[in-house]
Amino acid sequence: MIVKPSGPLVGEVRAYGAKNAVLKQMAACLLASGEHQLTNVPDITDVAIMAELLEELGCSVNRHVAHELRITVPEVQDLHPVAPAHLFEAMRASIVILGPLLARCGEANMALPGGDDFGHRPINFHTDGLSDMGATFRNDRNSISASTGGKRLHATHITLEYPSHTATDNLLMACVLAEGRSVIDNAAREPEVEDLARQLIAMGAKIDGLGTSRLSIEGVAELHAARHEVITDRVVTATYLASGLITGGQVRVVDGRSDHMVMLLRKLETMGAEVDTSGVGIAVVAPQRLRACDVATLPYPGVATDYKPLITTMLSVADGVSVVTENLFVGRFRYVDELVRLGASITTEGHHAMIRGVDHLIGTSVRATDIRAAAALVLAGLIAEGQTTVSGLEHVARGYDDFLGRLTSLGATFEPVA
Repeated sequence: MIVKPSGPLVGEVRAYGAKNAVLKQMAACLLASGEHQLTNVPDITDVAIMAELLEELGCSVNRHVAHELRITVPEVQDLHPVAPAHLFEAMRASIVILGPLLARCGEANMALPGGDDFGHRPINFHTDGLSDMGATFRNDRNSISASTGGKRLHATHITLEYPSHTATDNLLMACVLAEGRSVIDNAAREPEVEDLARQLIAMGAKIDGLGTSRLSIEGVAELHAARHEVITDRVVTATYLASGLITGGQVRVVDGRSDHMVMLLRKLETMGAEVDTSGVGIAVVAPQRLRACDVATLPYPGVATDYKPLITTMLSVADGVSVVTENLFVGRFRYVDELVRLGASITTEGHHAMIRGVDHLIGTSVRATDIRAAAALVLAGLIAEGQTTVSGLEHVARGYDDFLGRLTSLGATFEPVA
């Protein structure tokens, strides 16, 4: 797509449901037969991939109403716990069917998950915890086979080496049907984890410690289908707020949740933004020019790694020198070379990036390699002189519901490449 400078973006927009919540909640439906209903579901590629995966496992997934899914899960004997490799390789979040399948069916066979490439991200946090619950694994470089030996998973005390969001989700879903009381210590505290727990409780699970680093789960014999509304996507919210700030505009995300973004909003205020959370959602008003600010990514409630490409892009045209530190994933500065092609002054060393704010960016051709980098490069194109051609926009469709359409509603200008 060709992105042209459009002046200040102004207006209101919706973010819709969180990708990092809904994919796990779709997987959670495997834990109980019947018709599950998920609302506030974003229309994104990853949801379509997870829907196809569930259908391959024997479920029925229907979207009769916009932003709503009805997932019908059969009785356990009619589930097929074998996941096609091409779907698993397309999306890292597919690993979260492992816990539900072992808990419900006692077996699972799947390829190793794919998704965005941020460097080596092992799945041993998932398999170690499930092994402690009685599962056995056989895996090679490309696939995993797991079984409980025909027995029900048993409760255990798991202490995660790192508060992994996805591992916490996977183990939580396994624990709700395990025999006895399980504890997950050093659990991830993200709002999406708490939202998954609320869905599971609506299905009949018994979970204490929501929103804390210690989850206590009393296993039950069975769960039932339920209705659940997916929480708003905080990263999509941040993206639209950033679109207003980087273009010198005013944007309100009407379904934004400020309580899920406290640290980020503080950083935006440090950068000179006027942040208003007193009305509907979250609104920002841009300063005359953004200010430099040092940022380090940390597990929740710290600044999320998914915010970093957006922050780096804003700081590339801020007044002063900033340092951005990546503490969670190696290889998450790969979009920096593309910002440099646009005229940004950024140098990286290890897990640090030093950003010297420039007066303006200059349009050229750039390529995105992951979801958040794609969004960040589009925002950069909105302020670059001339025109910017962004390729790799199939990535943005994995995590954003009609991204270009919503930016257009705020005043952005795009043209398809001839």
